[in-house]
Amino acid sequence: MGNGNGGTPPDGGGRPEGVPDLPPEWGTVVIPDDARELAEESAAIRRELRKEVNRSGWRRLFGWPSRAGAAETSLRVPLLIMAVAVLATLTSLFAVAWPGQRQPPAVQQTAAGPSPSHTLPALDLIDVDGATVALRGLLPAAVLLTDGCDCDGLVADTAAAARPGVTVVTVTKATAPPPRANTPRAPGSGAPVVRTLTDPAGGLRTHLQLGTQGPGSVATVVLVARTGEILAMRTAVTSIEQIRADLARLV
Repeated sequence: MGNGNGGTPPDGGGRPEGVPDLPPEWGTVVIPDDARELAEESAAIRRELRKEVNRSGWRRLFGWPSRAGAAETSLRVPLLIMAVAVLATLTSLFAVAWPGQRQPPAVQQTAAGPSPSHTLPALDLIDVDGATVALRGLLPAAVLLTDGCDCDGLVADTAAAARPGVTVVTVTKATAPPPRANTPRAPGSGAPVVRTLTDPAGGLRTHLQLGTQGPGSVATVVLVARTGEILAMRTAVTSIEQIRADLARLV
């Protein structure tokens, strides 16, 4: 057979025509006469092939792409993440802008009335003689804040309805209270003591978180036990009937 296909090489000893030279990086290739001489290289190749098979099995088990398809799927994960992010953003925008889905603004709930401390502050008020009077020293007491109030009838009814030992105190912001309500009743009479005091600085109203009371016929009544605990506080009181039940508990 000629033409370099197993035949005699052409004149001069060159390579047969049609057969390319071996790559120079392979170096010298020696083909042994006995195949057993390649046993060590064969074992190394078989070990490498077994490792590759094991790696491919683990990749298939966990759904990882094979090394051959890694280049193909390298862009799939970023594109999938971007698609999910865009979808979530569009969903949020539709949820906010969809008609009828807007939530009403939160309204802070406020109590119907003030929420003062549960104890009476240790205040010193002023009597008609200009002397300071410790408010806590008059307990138990029914304290009526009567700024701008024509409440003589309410004060008299409160004194009549209060139990013996209870002091009825009217507190105004005026600098000079009238002396008619400042005279205590006789201790042996059993009737409650009526005192009129002034609070020029407005400390009691501040402590009770009360605003300035305008002129009229209403008063704020604070019922304080002997221990200083505020049992009840009623605003806009015009009649003894509004506080009679609370007053009966005051001892």
